[in-house]
Formats: sequence, C-alpha cells, structure tokens
Amino acid sequence: MKTILNTFFAAFLLLIMSTAQAERIKDLASIGGVRNNQLVGYGLVVGLTGSGDKTAFTGQTLRSMLREMGVTLPAGVNPKSKNIAAVSVHADLPPFAKPGQTIDITVSSLGDAKSLRGGSLIMTPLKGADGEIYAMAQGNLVVGGFGAEAGDGSRVTVNIPSVGRIPNGATVERTVQNALNVGDHIILNLHQADFTTASRLSDAINQTLGRGTASSMDAASVRVNAPRDPNQRIPFLSLIENLELSPGEAAARVVVNSRSGTVVIGQNVRVSPAAVTHGSLSVTISADPEVSQPNALSAGQTVITPNYDIEISEENSRMFVFNPGVSLDEIVRAVNQVGAAPGDLVAILEALKQAGALRAELVII
Repeated sequence: MKTILNTFFAAFLLLIMSTAQAERIKDLASIGGVRNNQLVGYGLVVGLTGSGDKTAFTGQTLRSMLREMGVTLPAGVNPKSKNIAAVSVHADLPPFAKPGQTIDITVSSLGDAKSLRGGSLIMTPLKGADGEIYAMAQGNLVVGGFGAEAGDGSRVTVNIPSVGRIPNGATVERTVQNALNVGDHIILNLHQADFTTASRLSDAINQTLGRGTASSMDAASVRVNAPRDPNQRIPFLSLIENLELSPGEAAARVVVNSRSGTVVIGQNVRVSPAAVTHGSLSVTISADPEVSQPNALSAGQTVITPNYDIEISEENSRMFVFNPGVSLDEIVRAVNQVGAAPGDLVAILEALKQAGALRAELVII
C-alpha cells in the first residue's frame, strides 16, 4: 500500500510540474489580421487658466471653429486667448469594436502650452490611415503632472503637464473589417518566433482536432484549417486558444543595461572552460602648491612651485576558473566570491565573449 501511495505521489508531482510549465495558445500567439488600429486627430482644449498657447495656428484653429458655429470674427483680428491649446489626439481602436462603444484617448499639446490641467477637449474626429473617421472624442482631461512658476522666473514641474488622458473619451462610429471570417483557414502568429514552439503548437492542435488540421509555415506562423461558417468558427477558435503546450526554451542571452548597471543572464547561458583574473588599479593625483615668498627688502619675486603627489593603489588580483558547461548559478557564485561589482561583471562578460568562451548572445542596451 505504501509503495502504491509513493508511486501515486510521484506521478502527481510530475503532473503538477508538467502542468505548471504548460501555457495556453492564447497567451503565446495571436490570430493574423485581428489587431488594433491607430487613430489620430487634431483639436482644441479649452478652459485653461492662462496656461494655453501663444502660437498663431492655435488662433487660426479657433477662428475656424467659431466660423463653423456661426460666429465670424472681424478680418485682421487675432484671438490671442491664453485659455486654449492646440492638441493632438490619438487612440488605439481594438478589434471588433462596435459603434457606440467607448475607448480611451491620449491628448498631447502641439504648441507652447505650459499645462493642460483643468482643460476640456472639444469634439474632435479621429481618423484612421485611410482618412476615414472612426471615432469622435470629447471630454475633460486627466493630467498627472503639474507645474508652478514664481514671479522671478523660477519654475518647478512634476511629471508632464502637457499630456493628459480621457478615459472612455471617444465613441466608436465605424467598425473596422478584419480577416477573421475570410477564407477556409486562419494564421496563428507567435509573439516570439521559435521553431520549437511553432512545431509544438501545430502538434498540439493536430493531436486534439486530427492530423492535418495545422501545419507550421515558419518559426512565427502556423496555418490552421477552420470552418467557413462563423457560427462554427468562433467555437472552433475558442477550443484552439485554450489548448496548452510547453513552449520552447528561449535562446541563451545576456542583456546588459549600461545606464543602470543591470545585468540579466538567461537560464541557458553556458561558459566554456576559461580562466579569469579580476583586480582593479586606482591612481590618485593631488596638487599641493608651495609659495616661495622673498624677504621684504630683497629684489626677488613671489614664486608658486607646484607639488604633485601621486598615489597608486592596487587590489589583489584574483583568478577563478569556469569549468565546462558552467551554469547561471555557478557564474553568479564565482563572481560574488571575488567581490566583483555589476560594472566588473559586465567587463568579465565582454571579455568572455571576445575570448569565445561565452555561449550566449550578449546584448548591451
């Protein structure tokens, strides 16, 4: 009985481990042709407290807006209002968005407005790449930054007060057609191209829906035969996106952020046999000038004689050896034992790469 329980417990652990590594297809890939569409528009923000634009094109925009509302300004009159600002409005139109639904928008100043805080966006059409209007935007701005200015010209700015957002600030007016119900197949595009993952994805679909249902096109795309009837295609896609598989392991890579000193080493990074010596040399030069002052009745002149002190300090160099196929944990342990800083670790990795001992891609950002 105890042997049976042990066997069952071991099988249960293996099941948990295999399940924990599996991921759904909906988290690994997207359907080709089903994507967001970018929208952009030009409008006016009104109601500012003297922090608006002073540019000429803002006044021209205001004249055009008043003309459309039946208000005609006298010729040659430039409405120099500091309570308005010309802005760019942009948004992402998600797939399957229907007329009447709302989307979030971002509003950015185009002129020299100091802040958009407290402003309201006047009705602005948002157009797509084809020039057609797909949404109408309007509403009160939410600005995360602020600025304060004193009379002597000093100013303090926190975050970016010239950019704001309007949650649910645009109403969709037109639907964008997509390729979901076109043809007798769909294309699944992996978020990260990988031959192993593409092969496992097609195998997972074929094991569930029958051989020949899916075929790998390349490292990023898998073609899946799908029913033409939309009433059948939607449940079909629902079944596919919930299938689970174990994606292929990422390529060995070391990423170095040179600005912050952050180093990220992938799990599959390996180092071939190599010996590394680590040490630092510090040279300090200090100037201590000496003044030579002659006697009061002599004809001499005051002379400044430079006196430089040079101090050289060198830490004891330490050498450590990487054995064949050393793993990530061993690399970190070896570097920590010699007391290397993050900058020293970057230098060590670059030296290993130049020597051909680092079996990974070194990316410096």
